[in-house]
Formats: sequence, C-alpha cells, structure tokens
Amino acid sequence: MEFSSRARLKHARLAGDRREQYPHSLQFYLEPPMESISLVEFESFAVDRLKLLKVIENLGVSHVRGTDVYKSKLESELRKLKFPYRALAEDDYEARRKDHISHFILRLAYCQSEDLRRWFLQQEMDLFRYRFNELTESLMQKFLEHANLSFEAIGEDLKNELANELSTSTPGFNLTKVKEQMFFKVGLADAVDLFRARKVFIKDGFAYVPFKEIDVIVLNNYRTKLSKALALTARSLPSIQSDERLQPLLNHLSHSYVGPDYSIQKNTGKISLEQIDALSVKSFPLCMRQLHRALRDSHHLRHGGRMQYGLFLKGIGLTLEQALEFWKKEFIRGKVDADKFDKGYAYSIRHSYGKEGRRTDYTPYSCMKIIMSNPPSQGDYHGCPFRHSDPELLKQKLQSYKIPPSGITQVLELVKGVHYQLACQKFFELTHDVDDIGFSLNHPNQYFTESQKLLNGGRELKKEFNNSGNFQQKNNSQESTNSSSTPTSSNAKADTELEGLEAYFTED
Repeated sequence: MEFSSRARLKHARLAGDRREQYPHSLQFYLEPPMESISLVEFESFAVDRLKLLKVIENLGVSHVRGTDVYKSKLESELRKLKFPYRALAEDDYEARRKDHISHFILRLAYCQSEDLRRWFLQQEMDLFRYRFNELTESLMQKFLEHANLSFEAIGEDLKNELANELSTSTPGFNLTKVKEQMFFKVGLADAVDLFRARKVFIKDGFAYVPFKEIDVIVLNNYRTKLSKALALTARSLPSIQSDERLQPLLNHLSHSYVGPDYSIQKNTGKISLEQIDALSVKSFPLCMRQLHRALRDSHHLRHGGRMQYGLFLKGIGLTLEQALEFWKKEFIRGKVDADKFDKGYAYSIRHSYGKEGRRTDYTPYSCMKIIMSNPPSQGDYHGCPFRHSDPELLKQKLQSYKIPPSGITQVLELVKGVHYQLACQKFFELTHDVDDIGFSLNHPNQYFTESQKLLNGGRELKKEFNNSGNFQQKNNSQESTNSSSTPTSSNAKADTELEGLEAYFTED
C-alpha cells in the first residue's frame, strides 16, 4: 500500500475502471491494496473500521450471535459507517474499497503483539460470519467459487443412497429436509469442528456437510489464512517502523479511543470539592473509585495514579484552583508539607491544565490507554482493575461493593475472556440497576457522564457554587478550534504531549 497527501479526486474518476477488483462484497483479504491514498483517508478508514470492530466486540458479549437483535444492530453500524452489508448492492465500489483498505491498515496496527492479534482476529471473524450468513444460497456459492473453495456438491443419487445416514447424523434433519438441502463432500481435515460437534456424517475420510453448516468450514479457512497473514505482517514491522509518518498512527490505533474528546470541559466549575466523595461512590468507574479511596486512605498517590486520576477529575469539571486545593489538602494530611507541595506537585498540576511548560491542555486517559499502557507495580493504584487486578482480589472488591454473586460471576467471566471494557460496562449496569446501558463504554469520563445522566434523569449537572474561581478557559485556541477533528488525531497528539507531562510526575 502506498500513501501520499494527494486528494482522492483522481481515484474517484478512475473508480469505474477498478470495479472488477471487487467482484464480491466478501473477500479473504489475500491481496493488499496497491493504490496511493492520503494520510487523512488512511486515518479516517482505520478509525471507522475500529469503531465497527468495537461494536462487534460489544454485541458479541451482550447478545447471542445470529439473533435478530444482533443482526439488526450490526447491520445498522455497517450502514452507518458505509461498509458493504448487502452482497451485490449496486454502485458500492467505494464501500468495498474502504472495506479492503481499512482491513489492511488495522492488520498493520494489530499485528504488534499476541493480545492485539487475538483481539483483531476474533472481531474480524465475527464480522465475516455475519456478512457470510447474510448471503443467499446462490451468492454463497458464488463466493465459494470466488474464494477457490469449490467443494463438491453430491449428486441426487448419492444423496438418496445416504439419506438415512445423513438424517441420523445431521442434527435437525429429517428425510424430507435431507432431500431439500444441498450437501457437500468435504475433506475431514476441513470439517474437524463439525466432526467434533457430531454435526456431520463421515465416510471414507470425507464429511458430508449440509449447506447451512458450510459457514463453519469457510470461517475455519478464513481464520487460518488471517492468522498466518498477521504473523507474516508482524515480521515485516521493522520496515514499517522506519516510516515516521505511519508508525505513530499505527501505534496509536492499537491503543485508540474513538469517542468524544473529554479535554473539552463542559462541566467546568459545576462540581464542588465537597461532592467528590459522594460522586466517587455513585458515578466513578472502578478504576477511579479505587484511586480516590487510596488517596483518602494514604493521603498520597504515586505519579501514575496522580496522572490518571488528576486528568479524570479535570475532565469531570474541576477547575485548576479546585485541583490545587484538592490535592494540597490531601497531601499535607500525609507526609508532604505545604512548602514541598507548592514547590513540587503544584507545578505538575498547573502543567496538566496547560498553564506551564508548552501550555498544552492534556486529555483524560481513555480505557484503552489505561489498559494497554504503564501497568501498575507494587504500591501503585492506577491501571484498570479488570485488567490488572488478581481475579480473587477483584472478586473481594466487588463483594465489598455489594455486587450480587450472579453479577460478580458475569464480571469475572468477561475478565476471563479478556473483555475488560465490557466487564466495566457490566459493573455500570449492576451498580445502576439497568439491564442494558445502550452504549459502548470506552472512557472513564464517559462512565461518569452517563452515570450522572441516568441518576439525574437525563439532565446535565447543576452548577454548584464554589469559591475556587471562575471557569478555566483554554489558552490554546488551536485546541478549541480543532475540537471537532478526527478523534485519533487529537489523541495521537495527546499521547505525544503526555511524554512531556510524565517528566513532571516522577517524584513519588
């Protein structure tokens, strides 16, 4: 794939000549795209597909795959993000092109570790399964030919001869249904999963697979190809890492947050310091609730905790003056005197609000950044409790919060399945007594905002009178001007800028 900053007008004019590239809406992504695209389009395609894969992850846990609710919600997302969801829809060249290119971009981003490869593989498999099962039988047959999976369909004579065995060995099939259904003669190696589940008739080293089960074989084939491709892509990373334009984008995509920008403080000044203890119990996600409790108990947090919690508090509306007062009051109750706080810690707080150094307005951490970056060590309280806590300790913590045993089991199952954000989402549902929150949870500040909406009947926070000064305005006008830009761009910038901030938090 080549990348340039040229506009795509030329490619739009040539689109008609390129439609033969995508004869079918589905593909195994065997050939990488060879055209040039702009970096803006590169980023836009990647973010859109990442949003879709996040939805697929959430739906796969919240709903049974293949149900009507699952299908309708996933189709809605595909339509919204302009990915092909109808096999041979007219004039969908651009959607197919986007599907093709975006897959390969995320393949580059998500091949960098075993955990990332596993996550990407699972979501892509679920997306492919949905799209394949939406095909009619004739279109499935066309795809099998397109993918060089032309399994041999058995003739009527052989099917009649084996009718009793096929109906006995194939769950849900009687003799009438056997006669109506097309069966394929498939090598046993390709049908291992069906054989293990006792869903097919086996004879002479071949499985006789009904058409409705052919998706299992197609998906196994796709899994094998994509798994190998991810491993090969990982080996090619050194050549990609030498490109100073792409590597920062790819690194950020694998840790990416694609939701609202919580550096824009809509609630500035609406929360008083006296409210924080109560809010921490009602509306803080578990990671921030844990940090708040540790701060109250020990009157200190190490630099990782101060960064994570401090930016969260900034995001929920604490002004600079409130933040300085909050941290100073707590620290001087411990081993830090007022003079030491003013000389050391106060500077870092002003820095995070864009009042010192490069005057950058820093962004609160997203879930992905907390999960994937800077794991806590002994004596630390930052990080994601669902990702970084021992399961037994997590269970005890949930019990102390009066989570019912059935709810704790659900949370621990999600953690075991490496669905940390969904575990946090389940924690939200359990603590707010709702069955389905109706959104994908991706950010601690999103958790707080949605909690407050729910508790206040959908209303915004009321402004609280406080003596900590007026609203804090951003000094960086460019930040404000660009607040509606692509989320990945602003967060990529923030990631780079946070490197400077960390230097000011190194004192424990």
